[in-house]
Amino acid sequence: MAQIRHIAISSENPSKTAEFYKQAMGLKEVARFNLPPGVVEDAPRPSTVVLTDGHISIAILKFGKDQTGVGLDYQGLHHIGFVVDDPEAWTSHIEAHGAPNITRPEDMPKTAHWEIKFRGPDNVVFDISHLEWPGAAKVDPETKAIPAAAKEAAE
Repeated sequence: MAQIRHIAISSENPSKTAEFYKQAMGLKEVARFNLPPGVVEDAPRPSTVVLTDGHISIAILKFGKDQTGVGLDYQGLHHIGFVVDDPEAWTSHIEAHGAPNITRPEDMPKTAHWEIKFRGPDNVVFDISHLEWPGAAKVDPETKAIPAAAKEAAE
């Protein structure tokens, strides 16, 4: 069973959105990319503020490139992320279950976290990575592998 460790929210102003979640929900800021501290009225593309509740990493992103076909103006829940042990094996496994791969590592900006995105049921985008996200809890190594029952079902 893969474990969710990452949620991404697309925002026109990552700094303001992050301030809301820090103030309203008590989340902690763990990283920023291409965005100085403080409220920035005109956030550059791409830019990110990463928050955590101590368990899950929440990235507030202003994308520089449309990675999922929703357009750069889209705001809201963008995707969820799972930590896995072998992205190549998981990619084959996920595709065998009918979820098309919609981005590859080379599609990601050089400063972005390494991940591969898929389109799941109900048009929900999710990604996999062999790397853990800033602010996310450590993942039990046994949960990163494709479950044996799931492997057998795919075969």
